[in-house]
Amino acid sequence: MTKAPETEGTYLPSPPYQSTMLNIPNPLPQQEYRESRPTVENWLKSKIRNPKPKIKNYFISFFPFLTWIYRYNLSWFWGDLIAGLTVGAIVIPQSMAYAGLAKLAPQFGLYSSFVGVMIYWFFATSKDVSIGPVAVLSALTGTVLDDIHKMYPELELHVIASALAVLSGCVVCLLGILRLGFIVDFIPLPSLAAFMTGSALNIAMGQIPTLMGNNKLFDTRQSTYLVFINFWKYIKYCNLNAALGLTALFLLYFVRFVCTRAAQRYPTRAKMFFFINTLRTAFVILLYLLISFLINREHKSKPRTSLLGAVPRGFQNMGVPHIDKKLASALLEYLPSTVIVLLIEHIAIAKSFGRINNYIVDPNQEMIAIGVTNMFGPFFGAYPATGSFSRTAIKSKAGVRTPLAGLFSGMVIILAIYALTPVFYWVSQASLAAVIIHAVGDLIIEPSTLKQFWQVSPIEFLIFWAAVIVTIFSNIEDGIYVSIASSGALLLYRIAKARGQFVGRVQIHQIILTADNQIRSAIRNIYVPLDRSDGTNPRVIPISPGNGIFIYRIHEGFLYPNAAHYTEKMVNQIFSETRAGNASPYTNLGQQPWNLQTSRHPEKDNHLDDNRPRLHALILDFTGVPHLDITGLQNLVDVRRQLDVYADWKVSWHFVGLSNVWIKRALISAGFGSSDQGRTVFSVTQAPNEVDHENTREENTMILENMQSNNNASGTNPVLIPILDIDRPLFHADLDEAYEAAVASLSVRQTSADLTTSTTTSTTAS
Repeated sequence: MTKAPETEGTYLPSPPYQSTMLNIPNPLPQQEYRESRPTVENWLKSKIRNPKPKIKNYFISFFPFLTWIYRYNLSWFWGDLIAGLTVGAIVIPQSMAYAGLAKLAPQFGLYSSFVGVMIYWFFATSKDVSIGPVAVLSALTGTVLDDIHKMYPELELHVIASALAVLSGCVVCLLGILRLGFIVDFIPLPSLAAFMTGSALNIAMGQIPTLMGNNKLFDTRQSTYLVFINFWKYIKYCNLNAALGLTALFLLYFVRFVCTRAAQRYPTRAKMFFFINTLRTAFVILLYLLISFLINREHKSKPRTSLLGAVPRGFQNMGVPHIDKKLASALLEYLPSTVIVLLIEHIAIAKSFGRINNYIVDPNQEMIAIGVTNMFGPFFGAYPATGSFSRTAIKSKAGVRTPLAGLFSGMVIILAIYALTPVFYWVSQASLAAVIIHAVGDLIIEPSTLKQFWQVSPIEFLIFWAAVIVTIFSNIEDGIYVSIASSGALLLYRIAKARGQFVGRVQIHQIILTADNQIRSAIRNIYVPLDRSDGTNPRVIPISPGNGIFIYRIHEGFLYPNAAHYTEKMVNQIFSETRAGNASPYTNLGQQPWNLQTSRHPEKDNHLDDNRPRLHALILDFTGVPHLDITGLQNLVDVRRQLDVYADWKVSWHFVGLSNVWIKRALISAGFGSSDQGRTVFSVTQAPNEVDHENTREENTMILENMQSNNNASGTNPVLIPILDIDRPLFHADLDEAYEAAVASLSVRQTSADLTTSTTTSTTAS
């Protein structure tokens, strides 16, 4: 006989089943099963077994390009070349505009773009993401630079920005190395949408004065509502910049509208219209650069419109970033918000495009990629950078094939840094403001999505608006904290107030329509909430177990925040539907507990005609319970003791759906699962007598199917084996088995009670 591995338990031979009981044509041998309890030692061994390949794979995983670079081919090259050049043409005007949001000179945006695209591909697991300056992170960086520069005016702004990039990069990289990428999952979609929408409104409102030309009359970095008020207060001071800015903004939207409609009308030319639409930012910047030059060429000393100004050629700020204790301490309070923005923008974009293009993104490795980019970028003069949604979308649609496309974008940027800087002098600030407003406009959530938020979760809808309002009336940083804190509080509340449900049995006929239009019917039981809170048809009447048997379903982990909430509701319901085992536990007023809600005369509270059943068994459906902690287990122990006292006998506790061996171990340690009566109800299955554990899952499945289809004629000598450990009769495979076991034990208990009553009566009579 084959012995199963220790972790799966041990099969022991025992007498055969009776064919008459199991309704089997021929007697078959039986095998008993006893499950081995998990141990910490075995768990540790399973984790550290054969460590060399694991350590090797861990370090190799830091460089994902090693898995595809040797397969690089000409087809991939052309796709990457086109996508890389396209993104490079777009990122140049965008990066210079975003540098302004960060209160830095335009060249720092170019430096950040160059480093981002050149380094990222070494560590990337996403072919689509384009790293570089983005609007929201640039605006947040600008706020940080403002605050730090006020405290330490001797520090240059780009020095502070470089230090912020290094520190935030180190934090993010460390999170990736420690494989803590899952923490991003704690930021829900409404929080992300609120952060993006509030930031977009903040940035757009801050750029409108630049677009209109009255930005020098007030502080455009105040709260959004103050900028809005001041803009209208100084509207009369708008100048020629408004003509350039408004027309540039109109042209950007007009080109996108025309190209989108044209691509729909002429699908054969959709690719051409896509590239025209994609490069509209570069076209508009070049057009208004020419217009700006014509307007200001005779007024270079005193330009008639706001110009970008001189941009130095080459990397003028290369060097080791300056970080001392004073600067690091000052930046410490801004690190959480900076890290959050770095993560949620990049990881959300990478996962989204991974799903769209059907490949897997590793959040841990993406954290390392962002971290390394921001750690080494400041050596070239870069400031904090992360994934850009707009450039990523363009890169994806342009047909990118691998992360190597970033190299071609970097070539375009390096060309701009060394060859095009004299031209940048004439770039209109108003047109750059139009580019920023146009870019962040796409970050504002659509009304249809808001409607969906309301339909799915009104509470999260309110959290969304709370975060947006805080961003408008305070700043982006506070909006981030409010959205995440509110979502976290909601998550904790939902865990702490998780609801359990008493369920009843419904017999259903499952109708099956076969391919040859034949109808077959299968009868089975399902268990639905007795209060029909799951939307069950109100005409369906669930059958309550009755006879002092209760089935209670738990939907979340049974943990310290919610354990008491679960059991309080359960116990209250049991008390209301059953009677106490001892009708007169207190013979006089002095024996009553002080907090018992009753009269001064205990004998008057006894109801001789109380027809409610006495509590017999409690069935807990743990199918939805992934974890049980010490507090939750102690809560079960306390309730078991309470119910035993209340019923005046030992209440049976049955458990269903224990999918975690550590939950079983915890329950067994507290005395659950065992019964003096042994297992009276079995769930068994047919299996081959000899199981080869070297076989694959598919091979064993094929053996079982052949055995069943040939009706035991294949010579495999099938046997009936129990599903669960026979020494744990109160752990069950499903609710039907648990209910039948509870009913069976009730019969035994009633028989025992009748015998006791008969004996007592005989003794009294004698």
